[in-house]
Amino acid sequence: MPLLLPLVAVLLASAAPPEAVPPPRLVVLAVAESSLPSAPGRVRQLAFDADPASYFASGRNTTKADHLTLTFDNPVSLKSVTVVTGRPDGSDALGSGVLEASADGTAFEALATFADGKAAAAGKGRLVKALRVRPTEDAAHPLVVREFTIDSDPQVVTFRYPIEFTLDVTDAPEMQAWGDKVVRVCERQYPSLCDDLASTGYRPPTEIRLVMKKDYDGVAAAGGGRITGSVKYFKQRPNDIGAMVHETAHCVQNYRARGLPGWLVEGIADYERCWKYEPGTARPLNPDRAQYNGSYQVTAAFLAYVCDTYDYRAVTKLNAALRAGKYDPSIWKELTGKPVEELNQEWRRSLAK
Repeated sequence: MPLLLPLVAVLLASAAPPEAVPPPRLVVLAVAESSLPSAPGRVRQLAFDADPASYFASGRNTTKADHLTLTFDNPVSLKSVTVVTGRPDGSDALGSGVLEASADGTAFEALATFADGKAAAAGKGRLVKALRVRPTEDAAHPLVVREFTIDSDPQVVTFRYPIEFTLDVTDAPEMQAWGDKVVRVCERQYPSLCDDLASTGYRPPTEIRLVMKKDYDGVAAAGGGRITGSVKYFKQRPNDIGAMVHETAHCVQNYRARGLPGWLVEGIADYERCWKYEPGTARPLNPDRAQYNGSYQVTAAFLAYVCDTYDYRAVTKLNAALRAGKYDPSIWKELTGKPVEELNQEWRRSLAK
């Protein structure tokens, strides 16, 4: 026991790596899409992550009918753009292709052609809603895009935590449109989840498979980079997208240790859902019955109180301890100076106000 407090203190200090910083305010978000499937571990967002060592690679050879497209939430005034293709060793660079721009995300015009795997253009302030890499000949190799570099006003945010959801609606093809919407929401929420659930040396998943099953009787469950959702439930409650954000949080948590407190694991996931994705939607709690270890929204409300009152990074630090398999009730005193039982009574009194 004497060794526990120093170890917890180390975990608290290392909860968030230096790179986990929020994006600037005046920015535009993007969506990466392709006509090509991604090769394992080489997801589309890797083509716009500000890391020259990473890259998108397709899972099959590319043809002149294929593309990789970045579509922005809003048009930007383009100053310049450069796209580098091919793997870091120079192989599979695009030998024949064009870099195109669109003002509306639908009609595209050529900006530059590729030479030695690279294309660059001055935007001259033109309004651009989408940029597209398109081969102009069939190729005997995959489409490999190492990096888009975009200078614009406002700036387009790179994908700090590249992620790609694969949607499987084989059991219920009629869920395709709904599933596509869910995937976009979860991809958008992913950076916030990864920032809050960061810890030193941890790399969150880059691939998550969302499978809709008719024979699944629950709501949704996550494990091993896979989310299973109930067709019946989500047909009846299509607006409950927050349930999938909750499961995405579990994919990011990715705890491996045994014996962790389930109430806290679920509470953190619901904190991400109810206080970050859809704030203000949590149900009111009865102060006479609420307990910090009530799990789900109850524990989430307790965590929100601790973050607001004592340490805004409390969830990040708790997550780091859980991921390391080193959670102990003494961590609450490290975070706040008070044992969890005292915090519980204090929080319950706040609910009665």
